[in-house]
Amino acid sequence: MPVTLFITVVIFALASGWAFVHFYRKHIQGEDAPEQTADVTVLDKQSIDIENTQPGQDDQEYWIYVQKGRLGPKREFQVGVHYFHALNPGDQGTLTYQGDKFLHFALKR
Repeated sequence: MPVTLFITVVIFALASGWAFVHFYRKHIQGEDAPEQTADVTVLDKQSIDIENTQPGQDDQEYWIYVQKGRLGPKREFQVGVHYFHALNPGDQGTLTYQGDKFLHFALKR
């Protein structure tokens, strides 16, 4: 096997690994992701009990499930207790998020 082919394969593997890590961090973990808005409909909401919490910590997590448009992708976001109680399935509005992090929801009336 020629040395140049081996070096080319190694360089390609390193570039592919770097691209994957960059894509994963930005689009899955939300690092350095741009702030985005989308018109969504709240599909459902759920509270999940957290076991073994310390005094003064929240004993529940609050999640909403939203869909962009009628046939768009469905996403889930962890929200604060105030948003959880204010939003109901069927509510429509503008969701502001960054990667997988919920920032704000503005109801459309």
